[in-house]
Amino acid sequence: MAQSSCFTEGDYYQTRFDPRAYISNFYSRPEGHSDEKNYLIFVLGCLRRIFSTGKFKGRKLIDVGSGPTIHTVISACEHFDELVLSDFVDKNREEVTKWVKNEEGCFDWMPIIEYVCEMDGKSSSDVEVKLRQRVKQVLKCNVLLENPFHPEVVEPADCVITSLCLEAACKDLQSYRDALCGVAKLLHPGGVLVMVGVLGETFYYVDKTRFSCLQLSKENVEDVLCKLGFTVQEFNIFPAQDRENNKVSDFEAFFFIVALKSIKTI
Repeated sequence: MAQSSCFTEGDYYQTRFDPRAYISNFYSRPEGHSDEKNYLIFVLGCLRRIFSTGKFKGRKLIDVGSGPTIHTVISACEHFDELVLSDFVDKNREEVTKWVKNEEGCFDWMPIIEYVCEMDGKSSSDVEVKLRQRVKQVLKCNVLLENPFHPEVVEPADCVITSLCLEAACKDLQSYRDALCGVAKLLHPGGVLVMVGVLGETFYYVDKTRFSCLQLSKENVEDVLCKLGFTVQEFNIFPAQDRENNKVSDFEAFFFIVALKSIKTI
């Protein structure tokens, strides 16, 4: 299996990350990858639950580090006028743009959209159309920069989502803290941060290519958020159910966080 001798940083992702293999392996069905035992169902359920309340809504939502995926904004799309997706890897942004424009050969997200819509009794075709209409930008993003969208300046949003991005991009806790600080600055004071991440993971595979992950604890994440002035409203844990037989990653648990940014500036 292809491995890197050190932490897999941006250049490695640009040359080695296969977006179609990634989404085919992990997002072709609501259950997600068979080795990760319904992780995707957990995340989709959490996203659907918090956005279906109507409590979190506004003009703009930014998804930081979308990868080649759109699943994180399915439940949110009806509650925000403008969705901004983003990623560091050029091919990931191309994959998302291809779907947004409904181009021939784009990935079929309908099984995931249908699963989410069935929970609320909504029309999957209507949600698919609305989702494509409301994605206004797919931007280059580097979370290791103070302004992740440098040199572009992006107006702060009412909601920021980041999923499985920071721990893949940051090689140590200090860079993780710095990255989360940059993400926080993309939010209006009082805005909501929705985070999906992994605890205890050091690697994951896309087909036979290995990628690094920063090993985090629940305390690490809570400490960073607290010091940035966030009030954590939810910290949900989805523990690994069959870790010894998981060949695609070594995660101990996935987490889902809802946190409110302080009304004071960072």
